[in-house]
Amino acid sequence: MFLSLCSLIANANESVLNSIERRSDQLTDLSDLIWDLAEVGYQETRSSAALKSALEAEGFTIESGVAEIPTAFIASYGSGEPVIAVMGEFDALPGISQAALPYPKAVEGKHSAQACGHHLFGTGSLGAAIATREWLEQTGTSGTIQFFGTPAEEGGSGKVYMVRAGLFDNVDTVIHWHPASVNAADSASTLANRSAKFTFSGVSSHAASAPERGRSALDAVESMNFMVNLLREHVPASTRLHYVITDGGSAPNVVPNKAQSFYYVRHPDESSLRAIWDRVVATAEAAALGTSTTMSYEVIHGNYSVLPNDTLAQVMHKNLSAVGGVHYTETDLAFAKEIAKTLPDDALLAERAAQIKPYTSGVRGNGSTDVGDVSWTVPTVGMSAATWVPGTGAHTWQAVAAGRTPIGHKGMIVAAKSMALTAVDLFKNPALLSAAKDEFYSRRGRDFEYEALLGDREPPLDYRR
Repeated sequence: MFLSLCSLIANANESVLNSIERRSDQLTDLSDLIWDLAEVGYQETRSSAALKSALEAEGFTIESGVAEIPTAFIASYGSGEPVIAVMGEFDALPGISQAALPYPKAVEGKHSAQACGHHLFGTGSLGAAIATREWLEQTGTSGTIQFFGTPAEEGGSGKVYMVRAGLFDNVDTVIHWHPASVNAADSASTLANRSAKFTFSGVSSHAASAPERGRSALDAVESMNFMVNLLREHVPASTRLHYVITDGGSAPNVVPNKAQSFYYVRHPDESSLRAIWDRVVATAEAAALGTSTTMSYEVIHGNYSVLPNDTLAQVMHKNLSAVGGVHYTETDLAFAKEIAKTLPDDALLAERAAQIKPYTSGVRGNGSTDVGDVSWTVPTVGMSAATWVPGTGAHTWQAVAAGRTPIGHKGMIVAAKSMALTAVDLFKNPALLSAAKDEFYSRRGRDFEYEALLGDREPPLDYRR
């Protein structure tokens, strides 16, 4: 009987893996299309449509424009419980352009790029959802598989609006992944994050003949930045503060009557973040007072830290280990070696891409993601796959370049297989879902009341324009 059970499990796993292998060319083409489009947050019209079309062709029903976001959607197959969701991102980053070459080369006329690999993210998750759908159909297993198309992760907090709209309330578990330079399925967390644009208004005048009549909005921006930089000494060491000046005036001989800075504030704990945020706002108010200008600010986005779940992460790690890492051909290795010349560490590229990191718990990264808000709403698990040459950082030309090569494609397939196997495990084993929920409530508390860090603002659909 034990051998029969093992055989059934092996056959189920083989069916899921074969489903993704059969579609590998389709998934590659779809990811390349989204790489080529490189649409930024809330403007991913064609990328969203391509993902929806592929899911609809596989029998999913589509609910478009959810949470008042035109490019957000939910694709569903099946009925009843449990409800397992897979999330997919697809937005690009502005201000970067790169061809799929192992050296820096911008693409003429293209000013955005998939520097965080979200074209692979969305497509790999789609592959996992389709393979799980096929398994449900073949086995007659009851339950629902959903694909959440989540736009504008890069500073737009698309998932937060979907959480706030209650779209995850009936989901039992959420599965996701992210492109990276390593293969890992840790029980890891992130930093909570809030951002805002601080706009100062003053009085313009001729900077040489009548400077006394002016009140410089740029002076206010610089005063705020100076005070925030002093503040860095007096906040917890795990805090991250960073900014850019998005508007500093137009001409040196005109006292600027408008100026703006864009701030990010991060901390592991959401309540501590709120307190630090109030101090940052106070520097803006002081800057306006000291320069005789006025100030207003618009919160652009806000994300909770990720709430880990060891129960789910151990299942994901088991499946990632069974699938294995990314294996380079000689051509892949030659590309990787050229990329590696631009990175701090170029040793053991193929070996590192093929490795699975040992399981760890309690890890915290310094990045932020709107997955955090989802994870405080429903038990959530994620992983990373080596879609980039080992040593590559996110938001770089090297990440863009590898994302449209077999290195990126292979990492995407590793992720799709690992997520699909994890979804099947959860459908087959209600005890796993129950244990994951118990851990979720133990970490979060049953009396937790969600309050979005971005408040009640509407989705900033034009924040990238």
